Amino acid sequence: MINKIGFSVAIALTIFNTGALANIDEVVTVATRIDASPDQFVGTVSVLDNDELKSVSHAHVQQALSRVAGVNLHRGNGQEYLPSVRSPVLTGAGGCGGFLMQEDGVPLRPSGFCNINELFEANTEMAQRIEVLRGPGTVLHGSNAMHGVINVVTPDISSRTNLGLELGANDYRRVKIITGTGHLGVAANFARDGGYRDDSGFDQQKLSLRHSHKGNDMEIESGLTLTNLNQETAGFIEGLNSYRDDSQLRRNLNPEAYRDVRSARAWSRVTKSEENYQLIITPYIRYSQMDFLQHFLPGDPLEENGQKSAGVQIGYHRPLSQSLNMIAGLDLEITDAYLKQSQDLPTSGPAFLQQTIPQGQHYDYQVDANMAAPFMHLDWTVSEQLRVTGGLRFESISYDYSNNMPVGRSRDDGTECGFGGCRYSRPPSGKDDFNNWSANLGAQFQLAGGSKVFLRMARGFRAPQATELYRLQREQQITDLDSESIDSVELGFAGSTRSLTYKLAAYHMEKDHVIFRDSDFFNVSDGNTEHQGIELELDYQINQNLALSVSATQARHRYLNSLVSGDINIRGNDIDTAPRHFASARLAWTPAANTSLELEWQSMGGYYMDPENFHRYQGHDLLHLRAGWSISESMDVYANVSNLSDRHYAERADYTGFSQERYFPGMPRAVRVGVELTW
Repeated sequence: MINKIGFSVAIALTIFNTGALANIDEVVTVATRIDASPDQFVGTVSVLDNDELKSVSHAHVQQALSRVAGVNLHRGNGQEYLPSVRSPVLTGAGGCGGFLMQEDGVPLRPSGFCNINELFEANTEMAQRIEVLRGPGTVLHGSNAMHGVINVVTPDISSRTNLGLELGANDYRRVKIITGTGHLGVAANFARDGGYRDDSGFDQQKLSLRHSHKGNDMEIESGLTLTNLNQETAGFIEGLNSYRDDSQLRRNLNPEAYRDVRSARAWSRVTKSEENYQLIITPYIRYSQMDFLQHFLPGDPLEENGQKSAGVQIGYHRPLSQSLNMIAGLDLEITDAYLKQSQDLPTSGPAFLQQTIPQGQHYDYQVDANMAAPFMHLDWTVSEQLRVTGGLRFESISYDYSNNMPVGRSRDDGTECGFGGCRYSRPPSGKDDFNNWSANLGAQFQLAGGSKVFLRMARGFRAPQATELYRLQREQQITDLDSESIDSVELGFAGSTRSLTYKLAAYHMEKDHVIFRDSDFFNVSDGNTEHQGIELELDYQINQNLALSVSATQARHRYLNSLVSGDINIRGNDIDTAPRHFASARLAWTPAANTSLELEWQSMGGYYMDPENFHRYQGHDLLHLRAGWSISESMDVYANVSNLSDRHYAERADYTGFSQERYFPGMPRAVRVGVELTW
């Protein structure tokens, strides 16, 4: 499998015992779609609980998720990021299609219309917990849950009020409030950040409402989340190791760039419980709209996109016998979406760019989509030691695409571009349908002493995203894309003692029909990749005042098929932006009942910046310090110092033939302080 197996293990100080390994008292919904113990899932689930999220007090979701093995988010400007869960950092039109992002069990975006940064539409800053399922979760969660699922759970309703005030470097300010009346709860946060780079600040507002009603045999729980993000966007800086140059760190070559995002989601979960069954029906509606100046493209075109969608999740849970339990269900969804791209000014630069990238409208289309997916999951307790689980899902998604512009590579008025045609190509209106099957099978054996070993096999899938089908370039006027599929085998070992909790998992995955843009700028689906790795999570209570937690990943992600890039066959090469190892560790010290300290060490291994494996980022190590003091029962004070040693590093690095080495420079040392009042 992996040529070299090893873990970068660090020692650090932690305020709270890590939630990366769920204990027996924790509840998780991402594993089975109902509140249950993580032990009910045969596979790997990690939970960041409320205490741990409170200790991190993250300003960006990457700061929290870096504590989970197998998860690697490359932070961009403001609230932007590029995701990775048991995968390389995926980019491109459908890069987000490898992961399913949810809030309260409802996907943030409709099937086929994901956004690579969509977690900024969830109220992660106020989360009760964040759940991470690693590996294919398609049977229960559907398309896009290929590499994993991240579920953000909004706060439970409380009769107390918490008010948080926070200040930090670069004019960072945040206000958080949670309050409730017993049946209605409100969680809101408002943040402003001037940005550590020129013209790179953001304003962000998020509001979550929860309502609960309980009857004798029926419970109705409802939620609403509203978000707004106004962000100035700073892109890459260019040049070999430019992130080490102090004069370059704060530069923003695209001060005009911005991203404005608005979203709304409402859902209501009706649970009817009887002695021999449980029925859960969750209708939901969603809305999102984004305006994005694409500063990384010639001509700086403006993208406008939006989605309106509605759906229902139906789950039926019933014991078939004393040892056999069934979960059956049906997911239904309809979507009305649009995308426009336009350019206000002529393109500057060489004649080729001026002629092939015209001023005016580039794309203008609408897509109506329908999704239907029945599924079934069985859990069989064979004996006191052995549990076997299995599931099956069929999913059908259809697109009805309407092009509102001239077909092909012409200008918006139908005239031809020079040099053979315009860069942007618009296919004729039409319909596309995709039908996919997913299955999993797992077994878990309880060993002596409370430890367990498990084996899980799963197949996941994702249908092509609308942008991959209809946002074409150059001579391509129609796509012939297949759904991506992934086959996974995972072997794990987990257990606990009085002072130690641990989980070790090894996986091997092969992915077929990988969708990517080839050297001719065509969207194709003939890629094949391999993903294998080992993940470790542990918590060790050293003594009454000191605790250690570690999450570490050793993995390799490589190309399996013969692809020629830059005259090089990249078969067998590491996929770019896929580090072979990364880790974090936290050492906790509580010298007094009201005082806590955390020193966190993060290690990012080196990775190739290009598919040819010619250019490499060497990686970095960071230290973060956190401290908390309970002044009284109603007042807590805390302080966070990120990048304690003021290290020069890159949040993300890649290489292109046009710009050479490109880096998102990491934030210099920064301090945040806050106070939380409770009454």
